[in-house]
Amino acid sequence: MTRVSLAGIIADDLATLRRLDPGDRPRGRPRRTVWSERLPGFGVRHYSSGRSTYIVQALMNGVTRTITLGNANVLSKHQALVVARRILLRAQVGEDPATKRKQTRKVPTFDDFLTLYWKQSAAKWKPRTLETHNGYRRKHLADAFGGMFIDEIEQAHVLTWFNKVSLNSGPGAGNRCFEILRSMFNHAERWGLRPEGSNPCAYIRPNKRRKCERFLSNQEIAKLGEVLSKKARTQPLHSAIIYLLLLTGCRLSEIVNLTWSEVKGGRLLLHDSKTGPRTVWLGDEARMLLASLERRGGSDPVFWNKLTRRPVRCITQFWRDVKVEANLPGVRLHDLRHS
Repeated sequence: MTRVSLAGIIADDLATLRRLDPGDRPRGRPRRTVWSERLPGFGVRHYSSGRSTYIVQALMNGVTRTITLGNANVLSKHQALVVARRILLRAQVGEDPATKRKQTRKVPTFDDFLTLYWKQSAAKWKPRTLETHNGYRRKHLADAFGGMFIDEIEQAHVLTWFNKVSLNSGPGAGNRCFEILRSMFNHAERWGLRPEGSNPCAYIRPNKRRKCERFLSNQEIAKLGEVLSKKARTQPLHSAIIYLLLLTGCRLSEIVNLTWSEVKGGRLLLHDSKTGPRTVWLGDEARMLLASLERRGGSDPVFWNKLTRRPVRCITQFWRDVKVEANLPGVRLHDLRHS
């Protein structure tokens, strides 16, 4: 292909426009290309289907490349000429827009990569973990770096996002979202979408964790027991859940999701705790409490409400009322397992 100077080609090349009339689309013929005489490398390619596209062909780094500019029904002749001249000029000075465009196509945007990462990782997460992570994704990860490609995101971008999440949802949520993002960039490196060692989260420190340990004194436990005994007359299952938290040191999710198949004599065989399957040994009081409940089928929940015909899952309001009556401000349900 002859290399020509573009300096003498004026913007509105009417002769070229007349020669390259995309309306000439003979259906049924083999594919053919009509090249411009005034602007070598620029042409219209006609397909047997009747579709026509503007193209540019140029020598780039020793390789002849063909770049499709767009459908002739969408792109005007003048627009195609302007873009073609720009590409041919860049090719003359040694740039290779075709290679750059190809590389860009291979790297997804952050939003597209988020979908890919979720598809690959979600199967490995526990149901409750997936539920929590889906909430973080909707609130803080989706559109976090709008329009940016996964390999364009730098430490400054992550730091701005991290500070915003921590400010709006608290340091704990900021840390958890940050760990998800760190894992995403690690996967991007392993999958060849970012250079090795380029994780922008690497040198960002998470928020300092606030210690929330709260231990109930003997007097506070005694007062709590009095209130629970009173509440047990009208809400026996809710009270039993609180008692079992105190007597076993289990997490709330482990107790409210407990099934009879996990109750094995003097121990609980938890199938899916936060740390995986584990055994919790029961004292006499805990065994007596479980024995007082109506036993159902193995897969049935232990705390089943016969009136509502639903398991007891949420005791948030019940615990708020108990705290007020027992004068235990600031005590969380999670603090009971420490005691």
